[in-house]
Amino acid sequence: MTTADRLTDPAPAAGAQSPVQLAADSSVRKQPRPARSGRRRRRAVALLYLLPALLPYTLFAVLPLLHTAYLSLFDWDGVTLPSFVGLDNYGRIATDPQLRAAAWHAGALILFFSVLPICLGLVSAAIVSRRAGRRGTTLVRTVLFLPQVIPLVAVGILWRWVYAEDGTLNQALRAIGLGGLTDAWLGSFTWALPAVGLIGSWVVSGLCMVLFLSGTQRIDPEIYEAARMDGAGPVREFTAITVPLLRPEFAVALSITVIAALSSFDLIYITTGGGPGNSTVVPGILIYRLAFGGGAVGVASALAIVLTVVISLAVLVINRLSREAP
Repeated sequence: MTTADRLTDPAPAAGAQSPVQLAADSSVRKQPRPARSGRRRRRAVALLYLLPALLPYTLFAVLPLLHTAYLSLFDWDGVTLPSFVGLDNYGRIATDPQLRAAAWHAGALILFFSVLPICLGLVSAAIVSRRAGRRGTTLVRTVLFLPQVIPLVAVGILWRWVYAEDGTLNQALRAIGLGGLTDAWLGSFTWALPAVGLIGSWVVSGLCMVLFLSGTQRIDPEIYEAARMDGAGPVREFTAITVPLLRPEFAVALSITVIAALSSFDLIYITTGGGPGNSTVVPGILIYRLAFGGGAVGVASALAIVLTVVISLAVLVINRLSREAP
């Protein structure tokens, strides 16, 4: 276009945008780009912060889990070449009576590792919180929490002495005239599993008490004062205020104790080794036996995967049920 053409070119029609206006509008529309790039930058920085924890977690947890899932598809004795069997190992878990018995024992241990410790921890936390500041409260709290810091191997050896035929429990029964009730507790087909379960209750109760005690400290004291003005007693305060407001602590305690029950190994291995017979066999003991003594690495891997899935589902269900209504 020549200079004369520019001079004779008519003005833009009303409502039409000049090239300068179009460029300005396009720059306005492109403004969100810096915001998106800022979010990406923040995500990259967050991933960098997570990387020191994510890297070892992937190396020592995720990759071994994937390798275990891979081994569960083979029939392998750990020495010779494995043969691919698909999902047959998982089908064997569902039909083998020994494997079903181990799952049943693990479910029974939930009563001793979860239900009983949560009840004991809740009551002891309520008593300790009401007597806060008085002499001896700190000592009682320390004594109740002490089993949690003792290694489980030491706990198992200690309770083997207590449950022995000439142990502390039988001596106490004879001392009060109940010698007819004495038994070789850990060698009894009837009492071995409850005896081991009570050891778990003793270990976990202190942890539950500390969790509930921390929860009671965040409850507003004015709520208790208002309840007392309305004539509520200690039992009413406990059932109507303390228990409902400790819902998050219930979820944490239940998750920890259920995981401890389903994945228990060292305590049972030290006290009974799964015996007498298979009366105290749990999945953890069975995985160890199959992998390192039975030459059935594939079945052991399949059982480990199933146990991992069951524990994950249990924790998900607990967290789902414990969410407060919006």
